[in-house]
Amino acid sequence: MSSETLLYIILAGITALSLALFQYLYKSKLKSNLKYVLTTLRAISIFGILLLLINPKFESFTYFDEKPTLVVAVDNSESILYLKQDEKAREVLNALESNAEINERFDIKAYSFGKSVGTLDSLNFNERQSNLTLALKQFGEVYANQTAPIVVLTDGNQTYGSDYSYIANGIKQPIYPLVLGDSTLHSDLSIKQLNVNRYVYLKNKFPVEIIANYSGKATINTELKIWSGNTVVFKKTLQFSASKTSEIISMAIMANSVGVKTYRVELVPLENEKNTVNNIKNFGVEVIDQKTNIALVYDRMHPDLGALKKSIESNEQRSVSILKSKELLNKINDFQLVILYQPNNSFNLILKEIKDQKINTFIIAGTTTDYELLYNTNLNLLWTITNQTENFQPELNKNYNTFIIDNLDFSNYPPLQSEFGGFKSSAPSDIILYKTVNGINTGDAMLATYEVDNMKHALLLGEGIWRWRAQSYLDTESFMDFDSFMGKLVQYLSSNKKRNRINVDYKSFYNGNDDVIITAQYFNKNFEFDNSASLSIVLKNKENKTIKEVPLLLNNGNYTVDLSGIKAGLYDFTVKHNSESVAISGSFQVLEYNVEQQFLNADISKLKTLADNSNGELYFASESELLINNLLNDNRYKTIQRSTKNIVPLIDWKYLLGLIVLSLFVEWFIRKYNGLI
Repeated sequence: MSSETLLYIILAGITALSLALFQYLYKSKLKSNLKYVLTTLRAISIFGILLLLINPKFESFTYFDEKPTLVVAVDNSESILYLKQDEKAREVLNALESNAEINERFDIKAYSFGKSVGTLDSLNFNERQSNLTLALKQFGEVYANQTAPIVVLTDGNQTYGSDYSYIANGIKQPIYPLVLGDSTLHSDLSIKQLNVNRYVYLKNKFPVEIIANYSGKATINTELKIWSGNTVVFKKTLQFSASKTSEIISMAIMANSVGVKTYRVELVPLENEKNTVNNIKNFGVEVIDQKTNIALVYDRMHPDLGALKKSIESNEQRSVSILKSKELLNKINDFQLVILYQPNNSFNLILKEIKDQKINTFIIAGTTTDYELLYNTNLNLLWTITNQTENFQPELNKNYNTFIIDNLDFSNYPPLQSEFGGFKSSAPSDIILYKTVNGINTGDAMLATYEVDNMKHALLLGEGIWRWRAQSYLDTESFMDFDSFMGKLVQYLSSNKKRNRINVDYKSFYNGNDDVIITAQYFNKNFEFDNSASLSIVLKNKENKTIKEVPLLLNNGNYTVDLSGIKAGLYDFTVKHNSESVAISGSFQVLEYNVEQQFLNADISKLKTLADNSNGELYFASESELLINNLLNDNRYKTIQRSTKNIVPLIDWKYLLGLIVLSLFVEWFIRKYNGLI
């Protein structure tokens, strides 16, 4: 309580007493001792009312003991089971959780991790990938303001995410890796990495690069073979030694037929080699007959041109040629799609040719676009432009249903410079992005698609799309989200296939540890997205003829099913509506590969670096008792007494109000009883 508040209380007491004495001793003619009782009651009433007006605040403290948190994270990936360390992991975990002294000293929080982190309900060691970096980063954020040492039970073999060795530099907590796995080094051959393009073209040779590794001291000879079915398409003799532990092998393989082609790379194993799983790796390529050629026509240079070319060509099936309009006239038939960047008078001839040839277009309009020219080209565009520019933010239309849009969040994307107003098409159009200003949707389209005269068109009102691609990288450290969005738009525009009531998005083949996720959209007879449909996928393994049916679940505007974990092989599938005769079929292949079985030993060196950089310590599975003792004896992990200060204003104290009411009532009663009222 401040000295100022205390002074007010003293003045309130003096004032209350003075007023009471003035009324009952100075003014009153009472001669009995009753006047002293009434004076006291009146002083109490006035003082209580003045206290409520002053409303002083009182502080109270509550003390409690806070134990440090002990974070225990267990690697739940398949590599633990493959290295036969699953029982050891359970033993160490049980030793930590059941130790009475540890429970008295720490508040234990147990987690498991694979590709993601979760609370530890049970251990089954079936996670197909492990991301220790993500787990440590999340623990560092959650327990940033606490004393919380982190014990990690793992083999240190990470298969997903960035290198965890130096993640400790951004984490305040000590980390104690407990090694699960053999530290003995065995002679081992492995295929460390395989680089190959996903798409190749018929009658072309495609490059393959293989990095083969050897761990051991003796000089050995082996042979690298690449199989296509039962045929060896490439082989090479390799020699390794203690000084030469790796070799990069490059070759080119001819693509002779269209479709998905699978290959098997094999390193002939050493005699008595302990782990031969990592000697074999499968890969696949999709052989396509032709490339989609796209013309990007411009009149002035702009960063958007380079961003569009990079984005579209991130898919190897597409090629972008940046041309002036005059350059395109003589070879317009070589392209399946023409992108017109800010067309003006110089585009006059090419726009007429596009109309005559019925070529699909993607028009990008900006501050130098001639809108009257576009209006006169019979592309069915009606403009409501005011010739004033503004920066507009994009807002995704979640009801867009022409093709599947992944969960791309445009809300934090930079604005594009565009004219006030919008456009309308005489043909039905579907808006992908709306224009917004200060978070208010203007109702005008920023990006839309429409179809007319067997032609497909898209129109983007705004320049500066290169900033969107840059923002995508800032958000996710990858251009993939934006490039995928542009790729689907270009795929729609460059194809003349009729619309289906069910659209399915999937890959022709998946590597063994890829997430096998299939996405679908269902439309009613008016081609409006139906979010109440019941869809399912019938999956048939072409090798063992097994069939299973799985429902698709509605997730963020799309129907999805996660088939991750299915066995390697060829699959046919049909996505169907469960109450209508509407369905679509396809096929894909899952290549055999288990990244968690590629390791022979625990990665002790990385775990040691992790422990040293975090002021922790490395332990082996047999040293769990030593770990427990060191945790108990470490002075950094002591129970801390903390206090909570509560500030209570007097106006919340209901007893004071009761005292005021009681004193006034008693005073009134005494005066009434004695005939003073």
